[in-house]
Amino acid sequence: MRRNPINRDWKTSSQPPATNAKHRSTAAEFQSEIPSLRAGSGYSWRAACGRNIRMSNDDREWQIKQKKLGAFLQRHGLDGVVLWHRSNFAWATGGGDNHIANNSPVGVAAILATAESRLCLANTIEAPRMQQEELAGLGIDVVSFPWYDRAAAQKIAQEVFGGLRLATDADELGLGLPPLPADFAQLRWSLTEAEIARYRDGGKRASQAIEQACRQLKPGMTEHEVAGILDHCVHAAGCNPVVTLISADERLTQFRHPIPTSLKIRRHVMLVSCAEFGGLISNLTRFVHFGRLPEELRRKQQAICNIDAAVNLATRPGRTLGQIFQDLQAAYAREGWPDQWQLHHQGGSTGYVAREAFATPDSAVQVLENQAFAWNPSIVGAKSEDTVLISSQGLDVLTAASVDFPTVLGVSDLGTLPRAGILEL
Repeated sequence: MRRNPINRDWKTSSQPPATNAKHRSTAAEFQSEIPSLRAGSGYSWRAACGRNIRMSNDDREWQIKQKKLGAFLQRHGLDGVVLWHRSNFAWATGGGDNHIANNSPVGVAAILATAESRLCLANTIEAPRMQQEELAGLGIDVVSFPWYDRAAAQKIAQEVFGGLRLATDADELGLGLPPLPADFAQLRWSLTEAEIARYRDGGKRASQAIEQACRQLKPGMTEHEVAGILDHCVHAAGCNPVVTLISADERLTQFRHPIPTSLKIRRHVMLVSCAEFGGLISNLTRFVHFGRLPEELRRKQQAICNIDAAVNLATRPGRTLGQIFQDLQAAYAREGWPDQWQLHHQGGSTGYVAREAFATPDSAVQVLENQAFAWNPSIVGAKSEDTVLISSQGLDVLTAASVDFPTVLGVSDLGTLPRAGILEL
């Protein structure tokens, strides 16, 4: 006899069981304000800002993810998983956003996911937004618990979980649940058609945002001001800037991971953004130079674009990250910079986190069909980075520079690939 995946008394109840009179009244009043959810049909734009295409219970995205999850649960002897991490919440909900603080990978609401269904747990602060915005039309019910009473929250969660064998990516309620097996992350790697559509949209928005920011820059601005302009443009595009890096002039040659400072721009500046849209992160780098570009910088940019073309074109389904890394090292050597790869990570696969798997010389991780990658080779004062989709049909640059932005044709043994150039203002 198959185990009941979720306590259905909870799933259909209008309010959680009360632990005391005060909680009963508060919970009842709260739940009465929230209309019950119904399963959506097809995709719809998020009402609040038109940002996320969402999945419904009967679409292809849901079916594929349920199949992946079911196999994972069977493999690990589990009945379900409790997902608090922003990346996993977004994956399980087709782009839902459970974050408040941008500096934490853990969100403020969780998804209880079984092979048959989804249920959201959130405190009384977060539950209305989860139900009315992030999960609207998905058929995912929300069970709330009081934010001020940890014992009550634990009791409610235990009642919901019943006797299910569960694992979690963050034991936020202190229930002693075992940790989520590490291979859960791999369920996110190969993207569905709906996820690819969201990624194309998000990549285009991110590219437009960073180009808009580049054109607003002026000499004398501080790196902090540049970061503010870039973040503003990313937000205005409907994306969330989860990483913003800025460096100008001498800092470009000193640091590969430069957070912005009060340094004022004189001639040259780098902008880096990891912009999240519908849970999927677009990673890209662009440069601005004031005045005529020196020939040395032009040569460096051509060299790094050649290296970037080589590593992107070498990325094909079935190959390991270690094999691709060997091609990358060879490209660095051909361009006369054999040791520069040692000074910064070179990127790897991306998706619901900025890097799902970092490439290393000995990595046995294989490239999957319909997987996103963001390589970021760099040499002193030059870097190239975009987010691409890899499939058996070839390579698609999701964050490609627009026709109005300078491009450089990267040349490699495997062919050519247009790369973003340096905007001269």
